[in-house]
Amino acid sequence: MSTKLHVTLTTTLTLVEQFHLTLSSPSGDSTSAELSSRDALPLLSASSTALKSQVTKLSLLAITSPFTPSAVGSVLSNLNGSVLPSFVTAALLITPADHTKAFQAEALSLTKTGLNELSSLVKEVQSIAERNDEIQDRMMKKGIELSQSEKDLITVATGRVWGACDALIDLASNGVVGFIIRRVEEWRDLVRDAVEEIDEWDPDEEGDEFFDELLSDDGKQSIGKGSEAELAEDSGDGEDTAVLHELKRTAIRLLKPVVQIYPAIITNRLKKVPEFLPSLVNLLESLMVNLHRIPEQVDEVAGALYEADLERSIQYLKRTKDYAVEAVKLVVLPLSEQSVVNSQQKAEDKFTNWSKTWLKVMDGVSKPLDDIKEAKSE
Repeated sequence: MSTKLHVTLTTTLTLVEQFHLTLSSPSGDSTSAELSSRDALPLLSASSTALKSQVTKLSLLAITSPFTPSAVGSVLSNLNGSVLPSFVTAALLITPADHTKAFQAEALSLTKTGLNELSSLVKEVQSIAERNDEIQDRMMKKGIELSQSEKDLITVATGRVWGACDALIDLASNGVVGFIIRRVEEWRDLVRDAVEEIDEWDPDEEGDEFFDELLSDDGKQSIGKGSEAELAEDSGDGEDTAVLHELKRTAIRLLKPVVQIYPAIITNRLKKVPEFLPSLVNLLESLMVNLHRIPEQVDEVAGALYEADLERSIQYLKRTKDYAVEAVKLVVLPLSEQSVVNSQQKAEDKFTNWSKTWLKVMDGVSKPLDDIKEAKSE
């Protein structure tokens, strides 16, 4: 391997490692003073596109015979001098204050993935360069001829870098609001699926009682029992099942309106937000926190119902309601960059009126929870 190419390859790998460390602990003063948060997404898209282009050239040069050190070195120099610094700078310009914590975390994660995959590709190219020099020195041949499997290694490594770049380009294109909408849609689907499962669940379905009886003293205890105690036990079980049925019905009545808030908020609020609105970041952060917690609570509701743990089911249903109510209250009025509006009445819209009705419905469907809890404790 020529000394120049060796130095360039080593520089690329060292830069990638240093940049990865920088992204793992980003600080506000690490970016250029000439750039601002407004430049982050355009730069992220442009630098990701440039990285994809340079990686494509690098992979083609690596698998095409004869291997040309000068051409490979030229591509790596472009990466080292401009593409990689821009790529990392774009990620560092994305801050929680301007883009939300979740968006920053996604951008940093994808950027670090891109660097990791680039490092793997460069190491493959480095290996090819070393083998090429060895063959030329020992056998005085033109250079290395790669097998199809070796070419596939380069192609796969390149594809992984492309994947990270495409994800970043998509992230930048959709912007903060688009990213939030996608997340909210994912949480909506989780809640919807969980509610459907609860709705289809039948509390009367027995588990493995037949096998439990067989394993209990060889089933002898269950033979010849026609006692009053046994009848009382059966009666108690029937009452518990009835309460469980009632709790399931109440849960469904409460959870179905919860599912409705996701498409309503997406359509009437998130899709109407102007793209670059740092003044709304705190509100959007709070909205995401509440909407994200709902599917977690619903999963807990389902698990507690299946275990016939009424108290825990009620506890998580109330938490679900609280998070849903908080989410709706955050966006009762249209989201706007204006800090002051002439009057609340002028700011209200169709969603505002819908939310008032929805809040009344939630109060109504949640009231039976306390009655069920009291009935169980009696």
